[in-house]
Amino acid sequence: MRTTPLAAGATALVLAMTACGAPSEQSGGGDGEDGPLRVGVNPVPHGDILSFIDENLAEEVGLELDIQEIADYNTPNTALVDDDLDANYFQHREFLAEWEENGPDADLTYVTDVHIERLGLYSEDAEAPDDIEDGAEIAVPNDPANLNRALRILETEGLIEIDAEAGEGATENDITENPQDLVVTPLEAAQLPRSIADVDAAIVNGNYAIEADLAEEANVLAWEPEGEDYVESYANGLVTLDENADDERVQKLAELMHDERVLEHIQDSWEGVVLGVDPDGRVVEGADDEG
Repeated sequence: MRTTPLAAGATALVLAMTACGAPSEQSGGGDGEDGPLRVGVNPVPHGDILSFIDENLAEEVGLELDIQEIADYNTPNTALVDDDLDANYFQHREFLAEWEENGPDADLTYVTDVHIERLGLYSEDAEAPDDIEDGAEIAVPNDPANLNRALRILETEGLIEIDAEAGEGATENDITENPQDLVVTPLEAAQLPRSIADVDAAIVNGNYAIEADLAEEANVLAWEPEGEDYVESYANGLVTLDENADDERVQKLAELMHDERVLEHIQDSWEGVVLGVDPDGRVVEGADDEG
């Protein structure tokens, strides 16, 4: 595997998703369909999954990967538009839609789903949602897509009610019933694991939970509900430019991403925090997933 860091010289957009680490630098420029496929990834779990493919499967189909780890959520799409990448793997469809609405004019194609990083309600003290006391402070991610997801966890657990007209863009201002007078505090997603000690509970994105070993350091009170459009909305997948969608290298990688060995690797590595998605768009439940 060749792993190279990538420049973060993109204009920052006010968007977020689950992210990790800090950006790095790279010169860019590719060799077209004859060279290695340059794929930008967030380090965990995307980089780990792609490294597993590179080390165990890619040679079988004659695919060479140039894996470029990127710590932020704005650079990967901009680098794709600027031809510094051939594809990226870090985002779900809702994030891509927000980026395209607010970003530069670009035609990007979402090629295939790979995995879902579940949001979980974590606490150092409480062991179940019923243990959350009146007036408790709950930290949630502040980016639009994940804030809505977090509030839906609280609603499903009966802690709050949300205005039915809020749709998929619900914020803390759309809470209509809050019988326990909970304080819902939006924070940057990356700060949430560190906030656990300072709040009564926090809803944390899957990749940050993995990095912070929250499964060892805190109790999981609840997982986000898997609604009808769960995969369609929140699966992370492979993205490329429209003009590269038929690139043989992209298609080979898309096929490998659904190999049974990759799904098993996801299941074995992250104990239900990360769920694989099969070629038919169905969630592959982990063996330790009690939900």
